[in-house]
Amino acid sequence: MKKIVLLLVLCNSFVFSQDKKEHLSGFNVVSLNYKIDKNWSVYTELQERSIEEFSKPDYYEIKGGAGYNFNKNNQAFVGLGRYANYSNSRISREEFRIWLQYTYSSNFDKLKIDNRFRAEKRFFHDPINNKNSNDERYRYRLTATYPLNNDKLESKTLYINAYDEIFVGPENQFFKRNRVFGGLGYVFTNYLSSNLGYMWQRELSPSTKNLHFIYLGFNFTISKDSKEADHMNVAD
Repeated sequence: MKKIVLLLVLCNSFVFSQDKKEHLSGFNVVSLNYKIDKNWSVYTELQERSIEEFSKPDYYEIKGGAGYNFNKNNQAFVGLGRYANYSNSRISREEFRIWLQYTYSSNFDKLKIDNRFRAEKRFFHDPINNKNSNDERYRYRLTATYPLNNDKLESKTLYINAYDEIFVGPENQFFKRNRVFGGLGYVFTNYLSSNLGYMWQRELSPSTKNLHFIYLGFNFTISKDSKEADHMNVAD
């Protein structure tokens, strides 16, 4: 694990040398997935990010929703959440978001591919200027997950995963963001998994900039009939 962290830091050092304004940020997640039965599940997630300074969190999320599995390859999900940005130890922007989501999965031997489509409605409040606004956004994410020491994601499995996600919307510039992630995960038990990786985020609207995150996530799965950890924590 120490070697992985060192490699991530060295990679970021090379990237940051191209632009001194860019720096390393933090992206931390704890999530819980409760499987009611083979079709229905509920999900909740707590997230914090240290965008401006690695040691000082300045962004928080709390969100959740319900998912329905039509079969092992097709899932629909509806979610909602509250999001807050902080500046100088006070909230600078609040957001309430609702979304609809569809995920299609396929397997090629041990490799799992997920295609996720999401439509979001976003409601903003600026507490400093007391202004409200709203927006829409659409996202597509392509994720690949590959177990290294087992044939599937089960207890005591080491895996690698990566994804690319694009964000688009009708307001201002059509292309909003591109997010690329690569990481290494471990399934401790059928009820707990973890993921560590590097995320590069290219902001395209309202201004262009690059963000670099070290991502650390823990996912808890609760199910009476769970035989494998089929819900992996992926940076979101």
